[in-house]
Amino acid sequence: MLIQSFSLWVAILRYIMATKGNCGELKTRSRVSIFIVIGLCCFFYILGAWQRSGFGKGDKLVSTIIRQADCSVLLDLNYETHHGGDAVMADGSDSAAKEVRPCDDKYIDYTPCQDQMRAMTFPRENMIYRERHCPPEEEKLHCLIPAPKGYATPFSWPKSRDYVPYANAPYKSLTVEKAIQNRIQYEGNAFRFPGGGTQFPQGADTYINQLASVIPIDNGMVRTALDTGCGVASLGAYLFKKNVITMSFAPRDSHEAQVQFALERGVPAVIGVLGTIKMPFPSRAFDMAHCSRCLIPWGANDGMYMMEVDRVLRPGGYWVLSGPPINWRNNYQAWQRPREEQRKIEETAKLLCWEKKHEMGEIAVWRKRTNYDLCRQQVIKPTLCESRNPDDVWYKKMEACATPYPETTEPDEVAGGDRKQFPQRLNAVPFRISSGSVPGESVETYQEDVRLWEKHVKAYKSINNIIDSGRYRNIMDMNAGLGSFAAALESPKLWVMNVMPTIAVKDTLGVIYERGLIGIYHDWCEAFSTYPRTYDFIHANSIFSLYKNKCKAEDILLEMDRILRPEGTVIIRDQGDVLIKVKKIVGGMRWNTRMEDHEDGPLVSEKILFAVKKYWVAGENNTTPSE
Repeated sequence: MLIQSFSLWVAILRYIMATKGNCGELKTRSRVSIFIVIGLCCFFYILGAWQRSGFGKGDKLVSTIIRQADCSVLLDLNYETHHGGDAVMADGSDSAAKEVRPCDDKYIDYTPCQDQMRAMTFPRENMIYRERHCPPEEEKLHCLIPAPKGYATPFSWPKSRDYVPYANAPYKSLTVEKAIQNRIQYEGNAFRFPGGGTQFPQGADTYINQLASVIPIDNGMVRTALDTGCGVASLGAYLFKKNVITMSFAPRDSHEAQVQFALERGVPAVIGVLGTIKMPFPSRAFDMAHCSRCLIPWGANDGMYMMEVDRVLRPGGYWVLSGPPINWRNNYQAWQRPREEQRKIEETAKLLCWEKKHEMGEIAVWRKRTNYDLCRQQVIKPTLCESRNPDDVWYKKMEACATPYPETTEPDEVAGGDRKQFPQRLNAVPFRISSGSVPGESVETYQEDVRLWEKHVKAYKSINNIIDSGRYRNIMDMNAGLGSFAAALESPKLWVMNVMPTIAVKDTLGVIYERGLIGIYHDWCEAFSTYPRTYDFIHANSIFSLYKNKCKAEDILLEMDRILRPEGTVIIRDQGDVLIKVKKIVGGMRWNTRMEDHEDGPLVSEKILFAVKKYWVAGENNTTPSE
């Protein structure tokens, strides 16, 4: 059929070329012939592409790369999910890309720095074995982590809060262990999360409303929360109703896939534990910290864990402890917990100068003082930490010491600056900026950064018009700067994990938290503390230039691939020569790519690489086709 059509096309062209007439007729026919040629060229190009596509093979995000055909037809990346075959790569530069092979199917849920086998070789004291232990260079996997068979695109928010496809995290153990807690149930081909838990049998909403009677959750003053030992993160899931964004963490332990379930639900979470290393968050980050039966020995190690919570809690912030050992007088025999456990917690809270605001039933709430002036009359004072930088935490040992408050000059002044209600605080000038605490940053540079990223995000949306449609829920910014990318995207449909590289010239993660956003410190020479396939969209601004000569670009890209969902999107902004090298590498990684000029034009050396990860699962004919 295609040959017959081509013959017809040739005949038409010969007819056009052979026709004679006067000048006016020639001009008219010339124009007509041009339109005919372009139209036919486009038709046969599309026909050929359709014949090669295998249309109807599965539910995939087909992302066709810019192709320069003989008739100058450009096909854009298509981000919409639909039934279609694999996209066709036509960029000749990718033909020489080294193919990256798939990993063995046993690595479907591989977490390099929290590998269970490696963890068992470390001491169990103080949960050391549950901390980060990354593989040495010779043990790193240089392959693509497969998705499980039957993997499906997660439901859109808020349905994802309540349902997760079984194939995405095929672990039923929690449905048995937590059967009486109304936490997770297996129904058909999906898990259902009713929003219950041991401490909120009437549901998370009722529990949160109890907290809101003591803590100003409803008025925007509490925006950032920390949930330690989060389980499946139902607290964080339901706090979104109050416009509160929660950083949840739990270890990778016998309760398989807690953090994985949280992220599949569309709730921020990382694999983590309170052990011997400081939490990867800046000081004065959270408006509220929470523990519900989190099994953390708060009174142990001279109150060290409570002191670490004090470090990350902003002046005036709240700490909630529910479940054991609160109300031990009535429950200690059933709980089989020592009687003095709550007493030690109370003593440490008093030492830290926290004010106890509430205790009813098994819920207790403390508030950190707004400044140190309120604590000067205290007879017994904690040992103060000697470190001059309370934000220097990456792989730093936790200490039994209190982080000093920022200095104040007035009795009612809030140390570290008063925070506005959210969303007003999103673009208000943060205290760390206005006080000059970040070298090289000023009110003017901050405001310029806000405007710049509003411009960048607008340009992104002109290429990918579904960025804020709800298609992408879990978003990561690998080099977050002042958090203006996340601020420009702010929407109830999505959230952004703002990552502050530990080698960044400026540490601005504290600024990000002051804006009412969340984030984490991380070194991209190592694996991130999450499960595979947990982010829908990854943004990387100058990350490869930053890590040049620090670690291999291939390793960073493989980690990006590990944590990116099938059919997930990547946007990389960097220098043109850097992106050419990156594009060549990902040519062997089952990503479809498209290079774009800077929004200010081709003369700007910075370029943008758009990419979409192809859909493929374990057990398929997992070879990267030459394209």
